[in-house]
Amino acid sequence: MKIIPIIVLSIFFHFKLFAQKKIHDDAIVIDTHGDILFNQIKSGIDIGKLQPKGNFDLVRAKGGGLDVQFFSIWCDETGGYGVANQEIDSLYSLINRYPQKISLVTTATKLEKTVKQQKMAAMIGVEGGHMIDNRLDYVDSLAKRGMAYLTLTWNNSTPWASSAADETSGKVKPENAGLNAFGKQVVHRLNKLGVLVDLSHVGEKTFYDAIAITEKPVIVSHSCAYSLNPVPRNLKDDQIKAVGKNGGVICVNFYSGFLDATFSSKEKTFLTKYDAELKLLTSKYGRSNAIDTLIANHKAEAEAIRPPISLIVKHISHIVKLIGIDHVGLGADFDGAESYPIGMDSVADYPKVTAALIEAGYSEGDIKKILGGNVVRLVRESKGR
Repeated sequence: MKIIPIIVLSIFFHFKLFAQKKIHDDAIVIDTHGDILFNQIKSGIDIGKLQPKGNFDLVRAKGGGLDVQFFSIWCDETGGYGVANQEIDSLYSLINRYPQKISLVTTATKLEKTVKQQKMAAMIGVEGGHMIDNRLDYVDSLAKRGMAYLTLTWNNSTPWASSAADETSGKVKPENAGLNAFGKQVVHRLNKLGVLVDLSHVGEKTFYDAIAITEKPVIVSHSCAYSLNPVPRNLKDDQIKAVGKNGGVICVNFYSGFLDATFSSKEKTFLTKYDAELKLLTSKYGRSNAIDTLIANHKAEAEAIRPPISLIVKHISHIVKLIGIDHVGLGADFDGAESYPIGMDSVADYPKVTAALIEAGYSEGDIKKILGGNVVRLVRESKGR
């Protein structure tokens, strides 16, 4: 007699999985920030093939149903326009090697067409205003090469815009914070070219200066909610409301340190415990690779401090509560951080986000907006097509 309930449960479970897969497959899934190209150049890996390390390659992206990837063009403050073009060259090279798998797009119309062809739509996000070398003509040149958004600052400030890191540390004095006259010219030029103004990483003064003068909706490509985790990279509630009023979209970052208010102290304890090993690894591989190696060497302990996927949904829900379902998306920051929620190990794991949204009670229509529909709308409004 117990067999019948088991069969019923099995049918229900498989129906649930089918429904989840259908929602995910029918959606246009967009990640607005992936730090892939910088690592590709450094290591010479071919992300067109399955890779044993890192969070992205075209094989895992296909498996995870990722339709659109904004490839971050990034270097620290020691680089600039030349490095930006090197990374764009590497993306072009990838596309030329795998034309049946990936295509560069700059409009919503081309994006939707490419997705229907079952190819990945590649878009370009330049992360950091320092990469224009204080020249408006370089904004034009990068736009011609496919730049879909420009993040006004990275952690470092530019002569024309102050970053969140520098504003909160006091490196930039309040009277010198925000956009200067040239910075405002940059925003106007981006509007004219149909390039999204990205307000991740920027200081509050820069944020509000840009919001006040932009004539088009903005993107916040990879940030979370400050009220849930008060770190400088996250948006305060008034900033979130300002993006909603502007018509923009905030794309939630998957980095554990931005999602989880307890992660920083847990990670510090972990790193302190293995300080001697970390110093040795750093001398061999550099800080970033050393941390990755340390985590691999002590996988169980590192795994224990990762937050649950439900925190991604918690940040999404906080934004939705403040400004509505039409202003939130996903900006994972894969290959740009050392820790993500449990189970979110690569772009192959995007269906888990869909499952978590279903579990939280979001409707199919709302899930499709979160996964990518809102960003498609934003690109269309920016480009006009």
